Amino acid sequence: MLSLRKISLVQFKNYSGKSFTFNKRIIGITGRNGSGKTNLLDAIYYICFTKSYFTSSEAQNTQYHTNGFRLEAFLDREGQEGKIVCTLKDGKKEIALNEEAYERFSRHVGQYPAVMIAPDDAEIILGGSEERRKWLDALLCQLHPGYLDHLITYQKILQQKNSLLKTIATQGGNQDALLDVFDEQLVHHGTPVFEWRRAFLPGFIKQVQELYDYLAGKHEVVNIQYQSGLHEQTFTALLAANRYKDMMMQRTTGGIHRDDLQFLLDDHAMKTSASQGQRKSFLFALKLAQFEVIKAHKKFSPLLLLDDVFEKLDQERVSRLIKLVSSPAYGQVFITDTHASRIREAFKENEDSFQLIEME
Repeated sequence: MLSLRKISLVQFKNYSGKSFTFNKRIIGITGRNGSGKTNLLDAIYYICFTKSYFTSSEAQNTQYHTNGFRLEAFLDREGQEGKIVCTLKDGKKEIALNEEAYERFSRHVGQYPAVMIAPDDAEIILGGSEERRKWLDALLCQLHPGYLDHLITYQKILQQKNSLLKTIATQGGNQDALLDVFDEQLVHHGTPVFEWRRAFLPGFIKQVQELYDYLAGKHEVVNIQYQSGLHEQTFTALLAANRYKDMMMQRTTGGIHRDDLQFLLDDHAMKTSASQGQRKSFLFALKLAQFEVIKAHKKFSPLLLLDDVFEKLDQERVSRLIKLVSSPAYGQVFITDTHASRIREAFKENEDSFQLIEME
């Protein structure tokens, strides 16, 4: 089991300086809106992923009128304690595990896995393809250490190639040889990412289906279709076929950075045909299946972070969700709510395993 024992936040979002100690498996966090409940969950996510769940801007993670922040956490993973320190000062970020700084932050991702479920997750279904790739990448990088390395390198090469395409458009000249080099590198790093994505999804959808049926209280067929240009041809052939188009568009128009997932309900696009309740059931099933997959792969439960679920689900779905995550099989769970009485009532049968933290 993975459990967070203590976390300290200094100049992180709305926290000037605050420490929290956790001594139970289920942690309820209550307080009015704006009191810092979600920011605490994000701090926990940060120490697991070396980045915020909600923003890519470090400036938005830093308390107003300060030049950095510090997070320190003590976690127990299968009986071994780990001390994680994340610092940002004057734009420079450092991550250390047990006083030893990482040279590459990607080495930390997956060591202390976590799954977040938050209100904005609806964008995974309703938003653009980037949201769905971001979700899938966050899952797979916790399973395969090489996945994130390949993905990061791919993105760097992609930026370099796109910059060259823009230069060609404005300055002219024949740069086919350099474009060939970039394409070879894109193929080298992009192909493993595609293969991991393709191999993962068929088994995963079975778990999503089971959890969807449980949360919805009835059976409806859900599916995930992986859409990629690499299904029809090799990566090398795809890039070659798109060379002229890329030069006209001044960007790389085909590759794993264009992949998408289509979520289906009874063979219809969930984005347009599913009700709000159906989409919520699917979203929670998606995230809980993610939890189950990581648990099976790591042989211990990741941290589960649930933000504002009481406000986003109807009573029946909330009851089923609470019953599910109350099981010891779900490890340590952090859950926020605006009403202390409501969260106490929800976990009254788990009093021995429950700790309530009330924000001021």
